[in-house]
Amino acid sequence: MKSLLTCLVLLGVTAVYAQDDTTKQTEKDSVAIKNDLNEVVVEKKKQAVERKADRTVFDFSEQAYLNSGSLMEGLKKLPGLIISDVAGMMYQGKQLQVYMDGRPLNIYSNELTSYLEGLPANSVEKVEVITNPGAEFPATSGGAIINIVTSKKNKKYLTATYSNGYSYTKYTTGRHHFNNSLTVSAANKLFSWQIQGGQSYTENYRRNSFVNGNVVLSNNLSDRVNRYYYLKTGLKFDFKADRLLVNYDVNNSGNDAYIAANGEGFVSDDKSKSKWNYQDVMLTYQKRFSDVSKKLDFRFNFNNSKNNFDQISRLSGLNVLGNDNNQNFYQFKTDYTQDVSFLDKTKISAGILGDLLDFEAMNFGVRNLDYRRTSAAAYAEGQFTYKKFDFIAGGRLESYNVEGHTNTGERLQFHKTRVFPNATVQYNIIENVYAKANYNNKISLPDTSALNPNNTNYQNPNVATFGNPNLEPTFFHNYELELNAFQYFNIGYSLTDAKNQIINRIVTTENGAASITQNVPSITIRNFNFGIPLPYMLFTEGLKKTLELDFNPDEINFMYLYAGNQKHNIPGLDTKSIWSYNIMSQILLPGKVKFTTNYNTSNRGGNYYYYVAKSPFSQQLDITFSKKFLSDNLSVSLYANDILNTNKQNLSMAGTNLTYSSKYDTRRIGFSLSYKIPAKNKPERESNLLNSNPQQKQNTIGN
Repeated sequence: MKSLLTCLVLLGVTAVYAQDDTTKQTEKDSVAIKNDLNEVVVEKKKQAVERKADRTVFDFSEQAYLNSGSLMEGLKKLPGLIISDVAGMMYQGKQLQVYMDGRPLNIYSNELTSYLEGLPANSVEKVEVITNPGAEFPATSGGAIINIVTSKKNKKYLTATYSNGYSYTKYTTGRHHFNNSLTVSAANKLFSWQIQGGQSYTENYRRNSFVNGNVVLSNNLSDRVNRYYYLKTGLKFDFKADRLLVNYDVNNSGNDAYIAANGEGFVSDDKSKSKWNYQDVMLTYQKRFSDVSKKLDFRFNFNNSKNNFDQISRLSGLNVLGNDNNQNFYQFKTDYTQDVSFLDKTKISAGILGDLLDFEAMNFGVRNLDYRRTSAAAYAEGQFTYKKFDFIAGGRLESYNVEGHTNTGERLQFHKTRVFPNATVQYNIIENVYAKANYNNKISLPDTSALNPNNTNYQNPNVATFGNPNLEPTFFHNYELELNAFQYFNIGYSLTDAKNQIINRIVTTENGAASITQNVPSITIRNFNFGIPLPYMLFTEGLKKTLELDFNPDEINFMYLYAGNQKHNIPGLDTKSIWSYNIMSQILLPGKVKFTTNYNTSNRGGNYYYYVAKSPFSQQLDITFSKKFLSDNLSVSLYANDILNTNKQNLSMAGTNLTYSSKYDTRRIGFSLSYKIPAKNKPERESNLLNSNPQQKQNTIGN
């Protein structure tokens, strides 16, 4: 009983500073109202964390501790999100498929890492982690989706925002990171337009080693330089109620790395060069009706990804590796939604989709993988409310045709047609407090990085990386329970049953060790997570006084505590769960300076699939000081990441005597600024041109 009362007290405390736009808050808490010569502008305050029916939304634009540095550095600070060389990208135990502005990136491995490291975090508006992808998402989304929204609001007058950042680290020698970006938008009588472009320059140092028992297979020291450039454009043409949106994105990066290595039987000194070019085109026609609940969208998307990777021995002058790949992706989809008169609130959605992916890989000019995948899909989904219950139920019919061949023969073929159901039920206990249960059935097709038989990573005589052209798809049954109160307090449990799970692991070979990708017949992943905010005034003012105060949630001192536990159960392997912890503290200093501290760590001995953590995983302490100037148009932050220099990886490989350790130069100091160039024109309205693919399920349960 005492524990129950304590829990209820904490829930009550969180209500004091909850930022839920569905609550009946005062205008002071939710909007800022300005009167200027009969002009009224309503500005909705952003929420640091927002929980919806199918996703958790993290605001980056106003969170200095997240938007200082690269996007990769910001993502690693999100509670429950794990990013590593070996585990990939997981959120609360689920592998993530990466979307950008509402559409799949279709890039993986090194290209994805370079992309996330090159994109400045202050160019990102928000990050959505979609843990319960509904029927409107492709069933190939697997367990979960992360959607990175870079778009800014476009106004009907010329407006511009300039951002830049710089950081420095000293690990053996000094290394520099800097970035610049500019967003410009405007409109005229014919169309609206928006352009966002930028660049980044990054210098990194890394050391890693592979050891088999007492034998050192490889000790590597590498210096890397990454140059990254990007351009995102958006055009909008209005045709009465309808509109046409045209988006074109281009990204280009070049990595140069110098790697000195030694191990049993060899000494090497190599240079690797990686060039990557990515282009994406999206055409969206949005048909609107007199009934505003009706929406009909048509979208066509094309993207192309080209990568070239060369490794040259500086001792002999010979090419060790010469690998290229090219990927084309085409997709057409249409979505329709409409409210209907049934029960309290009811909405139906339906749509169709067709896509084609072509991928080819070359090794020293010889094509050794030609892969083609086509899919077709149709879905229907309904959402309705009955008393205190909200329901979502849907199904998606998908058909796949996968074929291809290597230089040694045809790869495994895959032809499948199947229905993938999903369902969610939510019980609204009281206002802003609800319990939710979710189920969805998904599939994950092997990505082209895992299929690629060529090595696109550094290798030496003792260590190599291999793709697997004969990987089979993974089928998921995802179950999730959640109790949420006032957006910030939540307890969740999820279970995933996976058949033919695609995993990466490191195994022993005749020459040493190799990183391979393979199917595991079955895996069960269990995840428990818990998060709660604690305002510091609770300890100084007491509970009663705290509940009586009227304050702006963004202007108080508080701490957010998060703990997550995940366990990968693999038949025939003795696995242990791993705990991850996150503590974030916000303290307001004199002069409206915001001081933020963020700390991540984990326990030892837990498993990420076949990897066993011998030391805390991604243990890091970061601090950030931020302040706004010039009527809040200029945002400046100073930060120090990994100030204790504890972020490292130290893993053993289950079933072998192999151990792997890695250390980056993660301890760095830097600054970041963003300046919204003031405009003299009066604002008319806002629209979102770079994110032309907003998801439909935004206004029902969990909002």
